[in-house]
Amino acid sequence: MQPYAQRGLHGQTVETLAHRVLSGQLPEGTTLDIVALRHELGVSLTALRESLKVLAAKGMVDARQRRGTFVRPRADWNLLDADVLRWQFKDRRDNGASPALLRCLREVRSIVEPAAARLAALRRTDVDLEALDAALTAVKGRDGLVHTLKSDVAFHRALLAATHNELLERMETMVALGLTLRDHGADAVPCEADRLAHQRAVLAAVRRRDPNAAERAMRLLLGGRAPGTDGLTEGD
Repeated sequence: MQPYAQRGLHGQTVETLAHRVLSGQLPEGTTLDIVALRHELGVSLTALRESLKVLAAKGMVDARQRRGTFVRPRADWNLLDADVLRWQFKDRRDNGASPALLRCLREVRSIVEPAAARLAALRRTDVDLEALDAALTAVKGRDGLVHTLKSDVAFHRALLAATHNELLERMETMVALGLTLRDHGADAVPCEADRLAHQRAVLAAVRRRDPNAAERAMRLLLGGRAPGTDGLTEGD
């Protein structure tokens, strides 16, 4: 499903309702007072219903005869939907990241990204290598160590694309959120030099078509360990 475009009053209404559901202000099972919400948010009934349809498509709310519109159980929410991820972690970033939520994100990344690095080493093309090279050289200072969030996201996105698995490619939103939370102080931030060295090691292994080395290098990158602590160098 394509990410929801945030535009105008309609977009603000969707964001407000999503925040209330995700934050627990509208708990699971709550039946929404549509009339009261319409007046509170200052939108038409049609606009409110259209906004609720967006959340319904993501499994967050539903409407039934005689019961009205209500918040569905969290187990029904599409937690991997790009917007649900973004909304959930935006709330956590603004209000203090939930340790459990961050742990879930770390665990998923620790499973997905090393496996993606392995696949990339087996399936990469010359075009994939060009994209990975470009991500590492996009932003550099005079010392060659300045590494921005934008280039980090580009590198991880290019690595997922190099797997040539369209389902893995869809994990880019989750990966980008993990990097954003890290750089907002919700998680440990590795040394810039170490981070770049690990990424170069991943790229070198992918270039050589060495899946074992690519997987090991990605695990070190995610773990934030200094290069060489696992006996792994860029030439391994």
